[in-house]
Amino acid sequence: MARLPLEGVRIVDLTVVWVGPYCTMLLADWGAEVIRVETRQVFQPSTRGYVPYPSKELMRSQRTWSLALPNWEPGRRPWNRTPLFNSHGRNKLSFTVDLRRPEGQEVFHRLVAISDVLIENNAPDTMEKLGVTYENLRRYNPTLIVVRMPAYGLSGPYATYRAFGSQLESVVGHTSLRGYPDTDPSLRGDVFTADAVGGILAALATLSALRHRRRTGQGQQIEFPQAEAFLPFLTPAFLDYLLNGRVQGSLGNRHPSAVRGCYPCLGTDRWLVVSIYTDEQFQALCRVMGRPDLSHDPRFADSLSRRKNQDALDKEITRWTRTQEAYQAFRRLQDAGVPAGVVANEADVFSDPHLGVRCYFEPLTQEDTGTHYYPGLLWKARNTPNRLRLPPVRLGEHNRWVYQDLLGYDQEEYKALEALGHIGEDYPPDLR
Repeated sequence: MARLPLEGVRIVDLTVVWVGPYCTMLLADWGAEVIRVETRQVFQPSTRGYVPYPSKELMRSQRTWSLALPNWEPGRRPWNRTPLFNSHGRNKLSFTVDLRRPEGQEVFHRLVAISDVLIENNAPDTMEKLGVTYENLRRYNPTLIVVRMPAYGLSGPYATYRAFGSQLESVVGHTSLRGYPDTDPSLRGDVFTADAVGGILAALATLSALRHRRRTGQGQQIEFPQAEAFLPFLTPAFLDYLLNGRVQGSLGNRHPSAVRGCYPCLGTDRWLVVSIYTDEQFQALCRVMGRPDLSHDPRFADSLSRRKNQDALDKEITRWTRTQEAYQAFRRLQDAGVPAGVVANEADVFSDPHLGVRCYFEPLTQEDTGTHYYPGLLWKARNTPNRLRLPPVRLGEHNRWVYQDLLGYDQEEYKALEALGHIGEDYPPDLR
């Protein structure tokens, strides 16, 4: 198999929750050796689960994604079974060390000295308290690249503020653009678009820094404020305000320049989304619906007329979709050149024949979870074929390899660090 583009690059992974681990997952997919630095004495909520030892009662009462362990069973090591972590834990290595203690700092500095990149997205001041700053780390590795992913930046009035994706998206204006115009923001569910977007863009920033170092030999710190990285995705609304002084607000399923809607189909909670931008698309829609008369209706004569009279047009489209099976209508419209899609749930996506033919979901076997299908790679390259290489990494799974093979600790030193609590594959039973 051809070499992957990042083979030979070592990344120290101090990331938490989703956006940071998603970034390092992409870099691992591209061939980088990603080593997660984890601590047994501190459990990061929303990273390896909700709590280290969830009871069955808790799992039954709080059926959230952070507690949705396979078959709703905690197993011996629940932290290795949580779906969110396992969704981005592939192709990585893991070792444990307590960075709050001097001997842990020594271990960490040894690793930094032989690494290329360090990536973190922890709460404000966490890295400063641990001494994990660019100014300090470059003493051990002058060419190190440090990628920091604060919510709002390392400077400014919000620099010390904490945020998950849903709060961050609210602060930058995304929440006010979602939902229906006649509902208040409290009725709009959480979304985590900024996590996925931020992970991809932070990986791109890392690649840029690696390219710069290859050309100049210089390391650097990359500041990646998640809020500022997400703002460009809301550009139309901001430009509307800057140019016209208008606050757009939520449009529901409507669009400023096209007929767009979500329409009910046969069955329970089955829906179809349709967009009409051009006259040709509208005429094709009329043919598929068996309503050629609508294409001659003066209310729908052109794009502006259709937008002005969308309430009436929506009623005509809904009258047709209610008689249609969603996937059949989706295929018929697409065959006619009309942009359309099914509102799918997770079960629909997993069984989608298109993804099946493309072998998107791949099976991985992990000791604590068993064999399950996972989302595949985000890209396919003809000259560098790739696939998922390692299953979701277990806590401390590569302790011996990192300490002894990579960092050169002998057996006696390894046992001493183990006795001090740095090394292990379990969280303490009393940890909360």
